[in-house]
Amino acid sequence: MMRFSFKKSKLLLSVILCLHIPHIIGQNKIPTIQLEKNQISSEFIEAKIDSIIAVLTLEEKVAMTHAQSKFSTKGVARLGIPEVWMSDGPHGVREEISWDAWSEAGWTNDAITAFPALTCLAASFNPELAEEYGFSLGEEARYRKKDVLLGPGVNIYRTPLNGRNFEYLGEDPFLASSMVVTYIKGVQKNGVAACVKHYALNNQEHWRDKINVEVSDRALHEIYLPAFKAAVQKGNTWALMGAYNKFRGQHTTHHKILSEILKTDWKFDGVVISDWGSAHNTKEAALYGLDMEMGTGTDGLGTGTVNHYEYYYLAKPFLKAIKEGELGEDLVNDKVRRILRLMYRTNLNPNRPLGKLNNKEHYQTARKVATEGIVLLKNDDNFFPIKDQKGLTIAVIGENATRNMTRGGGSSQLKPLFEISPLQGIQKRYKNATIIYTMGYESGAPVYDKVLPATLNQDSLYVKAIEVAKKADVVLFIGGLNKNHLQDSEGDDREDFDLPYGQEKLINEIYEVNKNLGFLLVTGNAVKMPWISKTKGILQTWYLGSTAGLAIADIVSGDVNPSGKLPFSFPKELNDNAAHTFGQISYPGDGVNQEYIEDILVGYRWFDTRKIKPQYAFGFGLSYANFKISDVKLDKENYTKKDQIKVTLEVANTGNREGAEVVQVYIGKHKSKVKRAVKELKGFSKVYLEKGENKLVTISMNASSLGYYNTDISDWSVEDGTYYLYVGNASNNIVKKIKFELF
Repeated sequence: MMRFSFKKSKLLLSVILCLHIPHIIGQNKIPTIQLEKNQISSEFIEAKIDSIIAVLTLEEKVAMTHAQSKFSTKGVARLGIPEVWMSDGPHGVREEISWDAWSEAGWTNDAITAFPALTCLAASFNPELAEEYGFSLGEEARYRKKDVLLGPGVNIYRTPLNGRNFEYLGEDPFLASSMVVTYIKGVQKNGVAACVKHYALNNQEHWRDKINVEVSDRALHEIYLPAFKAAVQKGNTWALMGAYNKFRGQHTTHHKILSEILKTDWKFDGVVISDWGSAHNTKEAALYGLDMEMGTGTDGLGTGTVNHYEYYYLAKPFLKAIKEGELGEDLVNDKVRRILRLMYRTNLNPNRPLGKLNNKEHYQTARKVATEGIVLLKNDDNFFPIKDQKGLTIAVIGENATRNMTRGGGSSQLKPLFEISPLQGIQKRYKNATIIYTMGYESGAPVYDKVLPATLNQDSLYVKAIEVAKKADVVLFIGGLNKNHLQDSEGDDREDFDLPYGQEKLINEIYEVNKNLGFLLVTGNAVKMPWISKTKGILQTWYLGSTAGLAIADIVSGDVNPSGKLPFSFPKELNDNAAHTFGQISYPGDGVNQEYIEDILVGYRWFDTRKIKPQYAFGFGLSYANFKISDVKLDKENYTKKDQIKVTLEVANTGNREGAEVVQVYIGKHKSKVKRAVKELKGFSKVYLEKGENKLVTISMNASSLGYYNTDISDWSVEDGTYYLYVGNASNNIVKKIKFELF
C-alpha cells in the first residue's frame, strides 16, 4: 500500500481545496435554468441567457454548436441545459434512427400519422388548412419529444425533374409564402420549432452537393427568397436549414451574402442548422451564420474516426481557432445565445403543451388536406364522379393502386401506423359495384441512391392488365411516379419527363379495348402526357399519406367535390419549361456551374410572357360544380404607394351541388422600365359555396407589394404608372382585366 506522510497529505488536501473552492463558488453563481410560467417575456429570457453564457466554459459553448448523434446536439449536464432533438420531416415525424447510423433504431412506438406531401397542401390554396396541418404535425412531433421539426421546404419548383419537388410548395413565391407562414405558426404552437429549408437556391437534387448556382439579384429576391423571408418575418420561424449547393462560389450553408440578408436585413433571431454534411469550412461557418452543424461522420454523411463529431468544423477546429485568437469568442457566444433562445422556445418553455399521436383529429386533418389538394385535371362526359351501383364493374389497374408511398424518398420516408392504399379506399367505398384489380406493371423496391430491378415478369403483368380491362365497364388506371431513386426522391433527379415503367404503352393498349378510361396520377411532379387523349378523366392525387385511399375514394365517388388547384405548371414538352430552354448550363449545369438564364421568368411567368401554352396551367383545377366570377371592381382608379388595393367580386355556384372555387388575383405592370412578367399572383381566396349560393369576396393587397428588386439601389422599388389587375380561376383563365394607375 502506498503511504503519505502527514505533511504531504496536508499539502495534497490544500491543493485539492484550492482547485475545488472556486468551482463551489462558481456553482453558487449558476443561474436557475428552468423558467416559471410567468417568466417568458423576451426581456427576461435574454437576461437569463446572458447569465448562462457567463458561466459556460468555452468547451461547453463549442460543444453546443455541433452534433453529438445523427439527430441531436449536446446540452450541458452540469447545469441542467438539455440536449436538442430533431426529426425529419415536413409531412410526418420520421421513425427513430440509430444514434450514429442511417438504419432504423427498431423502436415499436414510433409509428405516426403520415400527412399529404406539401405539393398537395399547396394545391389546397388554403392557408387556414395549412395552419391546421402544421398544428397536427407539431402535436405529433411534441409527443415524440422532438424539439425541432426539419421542415417545411419552400424551395421553388424550377424544373419538373427535381426529385424533391414533392416536398415543396410550388412554383410561385406568393403562394409558397402564404402557405408557409400559417404552417409554421401551427407547428410552433406546440413548442416545437419549425426549421424552414433549404436556404437557398437548392432547386435540384442532381449534383446538389457541388453545383454552383449563378442567379441575378432580382431573381434571388423576387423568386427564390420571398418564402424564406415570409417564414422569418411573418411566420417567426425559430430555425432554418442551410442547403448543400453553392451560390456565387460559396457554400450556401455559410454564405456571406445570404447570412447578411437573413440575420441583418431580415433580423432573424433563430438558429441556422446545417443540412447533414453541408458545412465545409470552419472560418466561414463561424463568420457567416451557421449555428448548429449536423451530419454523421467527418464528412457529414459517411463514417469517420472514433468520436468523429469532435472533428466537425464547428467542433475542435472551431475551439482551436478561438483559443489561438484566429476567431473571436463573440462568434460562439452569438451561436449559443441563439441555441439557448431556441431552447426557451421549446424544451425549456414552461408553457409547452403536451403532444398527441395518431388521434382521430390528425387523421381527419390528413384526409381533409388530401381531398382539398386533389386536382381534377380532365373530366370529359362527366367521367367523374363514378356512382356505386350494382352491375357496374370497375377495373383498377396499376402498381400505384397498392404501392406504399410513405416508404422511400430519402429523408421524407415515414413509418405510419397505417397507410390505406387507393385500392383499399375504393374497395371500402364501393359496396355495390364489382372491383377487380391487377398490377399492370411493376417497379423495384425503394432504396436510397440505388435503383432495384423489378421482380415480376412484366409481359405477364401487361397481358393480364389487358384481359382485366376487357371485362370492365370502367377502368381506373392508377399510375404515375413513386418514391424510388430517380423518381420523386431525395438524392437525384428524374432522368426522363415521360411516365416510367412502360405505363404509356399500357395506357394506349388499355384504350384499344376499353375507351372508358380514367387516370389517377400519383406524383409530386408534372409528367409528359402524350396519352392524354386516351383518357376521359384525370385526377392529380399527389402522395397523400395515411388516409390516401379514403381521400381518393371521397373524390372518385363524389362524396367530396374536388377543389384543388395546381401549384405549378405542367408543360407539354420538357423544353417548354424555362429551366430547360437554354441548354445544359441552365439545367443541370456543367457539373461545376449552373446559370439560371430564365431569371425571374419561372413557371407561369415564363409561359405567360413567352406565350407558350402549357398542358395545364398554374392555378388550374376543375370541379363537379360550376362557378361564375362576376362584378369585379377596384375600390379606386388611382392609388398611392402607401395605399391598400381592394378588389371586390361576386362568386356564384351555378352547379347542382356544393363546392369551392379559388379566386386568383394577378397584377402586371404595363410598359415597365425593367423586364417583368406579364402578371404575378398577388392574392387569392378559396370560396366555399352551396348549390345556387352567391358570395361577395374582398381581396386586399398593399400597393408596396407591386415592386421589383432594384439592383441599382439593392432594394425594392415601386414604379409609377399604369398597372393591370387580372382576376380568374387559373393563370391562363382570366375573366376580368382592369386598368389602374399608381403614383
